[in-house]
Amino acid sequence: MALPSLEIMSPVGARAAAGAKAPKRLLCVFQPNGVFPKAWDVTDTASGFDLSPILSPLEPLMGEFSVISGLDNVGRGHVQLTGSFLTGKTITDKKNGVSLDQQVARLVGGKTPLPSIELGTEPPRQGNASGEPIAYANTVSWSSETTRLSPEINPQVAFDRLFRSHSGPEAVRRAINRRSVLDLVMDDAKALRRQASGPDQQKLDEYLEAVRSVEVRVEKTLNPPERDWTPPTAPGEADMERPAPGIPKRRDEHLRLMTDLMVLAFWTDTTRVGTLMTAHGFSRQNFSFLDGVSSDHHGMSHHKNKADAIGEYTKVSTWYIEQFAYLLGRLKAIDEGGTSLLENAAVLYGSGMKDGNGHIRNDLPLLVAGRAGGSLKQGRHLACEAGTPHSNLLLTLGQAMGLETDSFNGVSTGTVSELLA
Repeated sequence: MALPSLEIMSPVGARAAAGAKAPKRLLCVFQPNGVFPKAWDVTDTASGFDLSPILSPLEPLMGEFSVISGLDNVGRGHVQLTGSFLTGKTITDKKNGVSLDQQVARLVGGKTPLPSIELGTEPPRQGNASGEPIAYANTVSWSSETTRLSPEINPQVAFDRLFRSHSGPEAVRRAINRRSVLDLVMDDAKALRRQASGPDQQKLDEYLEAVRSVEVRVEKTLNPPERDWTPPTAPGEADMERPAPGIPKRRDEHLRLMTDLMVLAFWTDTTRVGTLMTAHGFSRQNFSFLDGVSSDHHGMSHHKNKADAIGEYTKVSTWYIEQFAYLLGRLKAIDEGGTSLLENAAVLYGSGMKDGNGHIRNDLPLLVAGRAGGSLKQGRHLACEAGTPHSNLLLTLGQAMGLETDSFNGVSTGTVSELLA
């Protein structure tokens, strides 16, 4: 008679990986165009704080997140305030700093098939704003001072990148073919760069960075990293259904698909670092699917204190928080061997400006959820001293994720110590 499958029958490495402590994850969620301050700001009470109208959808998750207030951004206008969201620096002469997600990806990205994943819902826009290309507001992820990582907005393409190219004979064959092509591309691009102008060199640097990211994926297909942890649960067939081709027409369906893909990326340990651009930093998305909303998001954010515009603006902000609550709920429901995925994650949510009416950069609307494997404390309103740079929060999250540094891009002045466990 055959014995049942026993843990002892598995390779020693696999048993160790399965029994290891669940890893930390970092997720940064960006919402464009700010909020109406009076509808966002919470009220402190003797026992904690009361949620504001915008934050009311988070009521079932009280204790899982903290509201951070008093932190200021740097720069001006939509482009710079988006670009500084995860770098703490102002885009100057088309240069920025390395964003939080990419600093953490450098630390932990070698342990998973993808170092990080960047997802979004809107393509880059053209034109200039306040002297900066509007296209720069398409992303919050920067891998170097001149290289931004544009989010993938096509659900099927994102799914394929995450799940359809990392193992099996066919994947290896494709990887070998792609490696030979990439070698030729890199040689030609480097030769061209030596003859290019300054602006063209920056464009080529972004192109080369994209090529290098493909090279990393190819190398990990041919030489998979030894896994230090195996998820104890796995998504079902319905969860892993490949999205249909193209971009969904409905705004709500599109963001929900990208949110679900981000959850799957963490659940399967395909990556441990992600950014989710709920929309372009200069978004003019239409929200007519919401009752009583007819303006575009950017237009209503310049509300001029008119009641109708404020009403629409607040309704859209509340809808975004509903999507964030859905995301946190999904993460909380995933068991990772006695802890939830949410407990093992640090999740940042916010916008690069407080109020779109005037591009107010002070007292940003910010939330932090998850405990980063025990490194963070939750369930409070943390009111920082007015004028504190938001880079202090970026430093705090970086340290919670394992970055050994006392400064974030040279612009922080300390940490939000009350958030640290």
